[in-house]
Amino acid sequence: MSFGKMNTLVDIVQTAPVKDAEGFVSNGDVVLATIRAYREEKHGNESWANRAVFSTASALFQFRKYPNFTVTTNMVLICDTGRYRILSVEDVRRRGLYVEVLAEKLEAAAR
Repeated sequence: MSFGKMNTLVDIVQTAPVKDAEGFVSNGDVVLATIRAYREEKHGNESWANRAVFSTASALFQFRKYPNFTVTTNMVLICDTGRYRILSVEDVRRRGLYVEVLAEKLEAAAR
């Protein structure tokens, strides 16, 4: 993965309870890391056909692995196109250099 292809700025976020000034607790986002990533939207080529197990996945993200930081499926990715729930996390070629994440785009709730 060349550095030129990693042109999407992504926040890795975990939802945690946050207490406001009046003492009420609500769920808020805690940004764990901001990274540059390669993003690929789902389309009909052979590599996406091989990912049939993850039929709900709508995007693929690849980024460099940070030391002492583990990306898990209970985290959310936020970029310029929206919020994505992580479905799977995989070490690319098991070298510990890059992480590949399959994610599902979260739609905004109608009010």
